Amino acid sequence: MSETKYESKISSAPCSAQQIYRVLSNLQNLDRVKDLIPQDKIQELETAPDYVRMKVDGLGQKITIAIVDRIENDTVKFGVEGVPMQANLWIQLKELSPVDTRIKLTVKADIPMMFKFMIEKKLQQGLDQAADMLAQFPYAQWQ
Repeated sequence: MSETKYESKISSAPCSAQQIYRVLSNLQNLDRVKDLIPQDKIQELETAPDYVRMKVDGLGQKITIAIVDRIENDTVKFGVEGVPMQANLWIQLKELSPVDTRIKLTVKADIPMMFKFMIEKKLQQGLDQAADMLAQFPYAQWQ
């Protein structure tokens, strides 16, 4: 296996990096949007400030996504446990103005070669969609 890096497109959010960082750097904020999470895909969701644990449909076991590093108003880095590969995800913020912050997601993962070509396209699409979703989130309302 070799580690592969995937980057989302860069999306623009109409708020400050501080507003975005305040929400994304505390995973307990997911409690506020639990109703939006599809119950047929994710069950047994547990949240804490530094991690979220859940059972994901198709995996058969709980996975944990934990914050492993924070750089205030700049980056939140996550590690993933309970999946059959090493993976890290980080969200990078670049504030151009108080009403324009760019968001980019990056994943580094050790994906077995036999699965790489099957999931590469979906992973890229998922990252791009997640960047767009994060850019549209109403961070200013969560103060």
